[in-house]
Amino acid sequence: MSSTVKHVVIVGGGTAGWLTAGIIAARHRARMKAGFTVTLVESPDTPIIGVGEGTWPTLRSTLQKMGVSETDFFRECDASFKQGAKFARWTTGAEDDAYYHPLMLPQSFEQVNLAPHWLASEDDGSFCDAVCAQGVICDQGLAPKAITTPEYEGAANYAYHLDAGKFAPFLQKHCCEKLGVRHVLANVSTVAKAENGDILSLDTDRAGRIEGDLFIDCTGFRALLIGEAMGVPFRDCSDVLFCDTALAVQLPYESEDAPIPTHTISTAQSAGWIWDIGLPTRRGVGHVYSSRHIDQDGAERELRAYLGPAGRDLPIRKIPIRSGHRETFWKGNVVAVGLAAGFLEPLEASAIVLIELSAKLIAEQMPAARAVMDIVARRFNETTHYRWGRIIDFLKLHYVLSKREDSAFWRDNRDPETIPDRLRDLLLLWRYQPPWFHDEFDRLDEVFPAASYQYVLYGMDFRSEVDPAWLAMDERAAQRALRENRARTEALATRLPRHRELIRKIAEYGMQPV
Repeated sequence: MSSTVKHVVIVGGGTAGWLTAGIIAARHRARMKAGFTVTLVESPDTPIIGVGEGTWPTLRSTLQKMGVSETDFFRECDASFKQGAKFARWTTGAEDDAYYHPLMLPQSFEQVNLAPHWLASEDDGSFCDAVCAQGVICDQGLAPKAITTPEYEGAANYAYHLDAGKFAPFLQKHCCEKLGVRHVLANVSTVAKAENGDILSLDTDRAGRIEGDLFIDCTGFRALLIGEAMGVPFRDCSDVLFCDTALAVQLPYESEDAPIPTHTISTAQSAGWIWDIGLPTRRGVGHVYSSRHIDQDGAERELRAYLGPAGRDLPIRKIPIRSGHRETFWKGNVVAVGLAAGFLEPLEASAIVLIELSAKLIAEQMPAARAVMDIVARRFNETTHYRWGRIIDFLKLHYVLSKREDSAFWRDNRDPETIPDRLRDLLLLWRYQPPWFHDEFDRLDEVFPAASYQYVLYGMDFRSEVDPAWLAMDERAAQRALRENRARTEALATRLPRHRELIRKIAEYGMQPV
């Protein structure tokens, strides 16, 4: 079988390259004795962008399947736990305006929709607290597990915050030493193509010619293979998502004992928002904004004001954001992953999870031969287009629901012409019935479940009409679930450790191996 796909070549390192290499190599490890290879070609001159330090819970299973020790990951990547995101000043801009998008599903989510019951109740508390324990856990600065909990398991669902500059070298070491990935440090000088448009080989300045059957583009914004070599255009979505620039800074803690928030904090500004991510040794803070609505000096003033006196003289790094994605992600024998595929503002930490999902799909549907690659590519493109579209919808939802009138940025975001058709239809539907599984959230490749929409909608004071006749059908089940959530919240709040305390214990003792 001369057309057998046996040699996978990944161009570009960083989080995208090494996660992709690890996911594919772990999945196909048994084939390596028969000649299957994974080669990663990385330029020694390209710095890591490191925009996204937030992840999704999917990374837990990804690392576990790669054979990574969670203890080693925490110790070497300056990692902390993430249990969701807190959105401040997004709805009205007031001091007390805040809500959570947690990582736990509402209580008994698969049995009963608690949203209409909460809407019909006289409960003055938040939707999150009524249906889920995680907001209270975050408010109290608690970790999602104890030191005795085995690796990758938790009392509450969790993801990670991490240092992207340390994560990529950590993955590189694991991939090369444990998973058999070949690492080549070299710059690609030319790309040789076949008559059918496929890439045959890469010429490099240090390693000569590198041949392959499937090439994965992880070259970041440059998009060396998918853009330059294959000519796939970029689809801009700045007409929907306005933020196009980020100013990033690393802020030290005031003391070694300072609490570490166990969630991402996103605080709305006049023309964008500020992220605040707590790592064990520092905070990663950045201002994402629309340059059409505020200039760099104004954006920096807002960021410095947020940082306070401790951030007055800290250096700030400017990062351009080009919201959008490739029109095609897999063309011929080239597939784009990471920034080469596209990028959206990091509002819901979608960058790393898109890498994971794409690499997992490639690994699971690895074409056996070139003859079937176009069929696999078509399925990959359909799934990936759907995922990008749903992420764009979900990010736009945060802006559409805002009631802020203090700047053109917020008013412009509510212009119906900037709202995707699917999202506009769903918002109309949700005026009359709360989101649930049947609202197109039943696909296996869904990125945000109905629960995520509920947390944002009712966290931002959206209201759905509730028919009392509908409530009567599952009233008993709903009341039981609400009671169970109150009991669960109380139990977790009394037995979970403080976040920093757990991280210290992980560094000293390690977690229980699986």
